[in-house]
Amino acid sequence: MEIDAMEDVTCLDPELLQLPEVSPFALKTSPQLVEDLFSQWLSLPQTGHLVKSLIDDAKAGTAVNACANFSNANAVGSNSLPSMFSSVSAPPLSPRSSSGSPRSSKQKSSPSALGSPLKLVSEPMQEVIPQFYFQNGRPPTMELKEHHLSKINHLFDNPLNGLKINEFKTVTKEVCKLPSFLSSALFRKIDVDCVGLVTRDAFIKYWVDGNMLTMDIATQIFEILKRPGCRHLTQVDFKPVVRELLATHPGLKFLRNTPEFQDRYAETVIYRIFYTMNRSGNGRLTLRELKRGELVSAMEHADEEEDINKVLRYFSYEHFYVIYCKFWELDTDHDFFIDRESLIRYGNHALTYRIVDRIFSQAPQKFTSEVEGKMGYEDFVYFMLSEEDKSSDPSIEYWFKCIDLDENGVLTPNEMQFFYEEQLHRMECLALEPVLFEDILCQIIDMIAPEREECITLRDLKGSKLSGNVFNILFNLHKFMAFETRDPFLIRQEREDPTLTEWDRFAHREYIRLSMEEDVEDTSNGSADVWEESLEAPF
Repeated sequence: MEIDAMEDVTCLDPELLQLPEVSPFALKTSPQLVEDLFSQWLSLPQTGHLVKSLIDDAKAGTAVNACANFSNANAVGSNSLPSMFSSVSAPPLSPRSSSGSPRSSKQKSSPSALGSPLKLVSEPMQEVIPQFYFQNGRPPTMELKEHHLSKINHLFDNPLNGLKINEFKTVTKEVCKLPSFLSSALFRKIDVDCVGLVTRDAFIKYWVDGNMLTMDIATQIFEILKRPGCRHLTQVDFKPVVRELLATHPGLKFLRNTPEFQDRYAETVIYRIFYTMNRSGNGRLTLRELKRGELVSAMEHADEEEDINKVLRYFSYEHFYVIYCKFWELDTDHDFFIDRESLIRYGNHALTYRIVDRIFSQAPQKFTSEVEGKMGYEDFVYFMLSEEDKSSDPSIEYWFKCIDLDENGVLTPNEMQFFYEEQLHRMECLALEPVLFEDILCQIIDMIAPEREECITLRDLKGSKLSGNVFNILFNLHKFMAFETRDPFLIRQEREDPTLTEWDRFAHREYIRLSMEEDVEDTSNGSADVWEESLEAPF
């Protein structure tokens, strides 16, 4: 028993002794004094009787009333304990005190308040944590529910007690607060039996009782568009949305008589969405990717803006026009495929053969076309967006995979020299002053400032604003020369509107050029001859 007591002495709080003869600070700084006092207490006959009675009670299964036993022991032991101090008062056997000390309440509930190895264990206070996770979404509050139910009752107040698909847009806008061109997708999501009518009760069951009301707008759109049982969105899921945009947006009214180009526009919009947002490149857009992107804000902008060309993210018709005309220009046989020789002609032969070979080896991305040695329209959209805006993350990843020949995740000087050799040869053929690779390498290191000078990682490139110029140096001679000459007009343009991306500026310039060429062609050939062959030009 003495051994067990000696082990517990280190747990004894000197302040709980409350000895008036010795300050608590003196006890804390003299642990030997505390130990001597505790040893004396253990040597008292009353202490032995106390411990023995507690053990007997525990063996017999009776309630152990430690407080009463300690009170009795204190009454006897306080007179028999020899004093070690000049004062006649002795330290209490138990640190429990009835004095007006601020510590009195704390000592009563503290396990160390009992000077015995047998300690009273008080039940911990249970703190009620409110529910913070709801598998099917957070339920709406009663006030929010009543507010929306009044709107729903007003909109569904008709003899049919329901709405048809052409009447559902008001519900989508006023109740759901979603872009109007999501109306058809939401209607079909609720009308699972395809009866052509959404009743009031069916809408309440889906939107209010299904907790769609309290979700953020990105989650709402995700839940509306995804198919049952899926945890992602595919390109097919976006087709009804873009089709309704084409059918209802005033800025796209002129396309309603050309269904072929409506399909091309819809495809281009969807390809741009997945190029920018589907960072994994697997064709499966997750909720997290949807929330991190700008699609929701672009949809809201398209719903509010009558001029679709002002919606630069994804939906601009001018951007589609530039992409499709470029593809049509290279696809000379109009089989909707492009081979190596055709892609070499892009940008007036701006690219090197080596980088084009890497593209057709499908290093940056697997082609969606099933024809060997040819890229389809979707592949071309990914290529063109990457080529004309090398500052975006998808573009940097695209070209990084092209230059990384051994696919080890870093660009070495040997890999960069392999692509620059053809650039050097082209400069010599054009009688331009060649720049040695050693000088180019120093320039690249200065522009990127990589963590390690012997190689460049994808993280290094994404952290630099000049990463696009590195790629141009390696495989695009025209843009390399433009960077060296630093066109003052382009620099002034960038400073005037820094919110525009390189792609936005390129598409605007190219659209003006293409529209001027078409005007000249219309003037020279006559407007009657332009549309003799429907496949002669896209528009």
